[in-house]
Amino acid sequence: LMYDKALAELPVSHGEGGWRADVTRWAEDLWAFYLRHPWVLQISQARPVLGPNEYVVLEALVKILRRTGLGPVMLRRLVSALYSCVREPARTASEARQAEKATGQSDDEWWYARSAHLREVSPDFAERFPTLTWMEGEQAFRMEDETVSYLEQEAREAFELSLAVLLDGIEVSMKAE
Repeated sequence: LMYDKALAELPVSHGEGGWRADVTRWAEDLWAFYLRHPWVLQISQARPVLGPNEYVVLEALVKILRRTGLGPVMLRRLVSALYSCVREPARTASEARQAEKATGQSDDEWWYARSAHLREVSPDFAERFPTLTWMEGEQAFRMEDETVSYLEQEAREAFELSLAVLLDGIEVSMKAE
């Protein structure tokens, strides 16, 4: 009941733009909701709550997706994909926010401590993992905002990329139909 009550705060009117802009707004709203209420990420999706507000949020998304012209089976699958696209990176961002409180170590302290241990247990790291070493050399793991934890930034970027790729795939599917 708490979960369903919390869902009532999500906006459900997304009819101002095209379907893509509206799905993006829906996903951004859900992302922010998960970060405001990280406890909802602990609720199993294997047995959903099935409360009225859960259905209001679901109805809003399906209404947006229906404007794509794709069939109902595809829409059902897209709903699952979109929830996963938001939920899993949001879980990582939420866990990153809670990690310092739980461990007493900042992100930097934790990573530096682990890096030292990694060199001990895998002195041949560069030879064993040349592709990862290449990525590090190309600064693929550098983050723009040093005030936000690495994993939270990584989660946000993964969310944005996976949403964009998924929306691109929807557009391709629309053309194929």
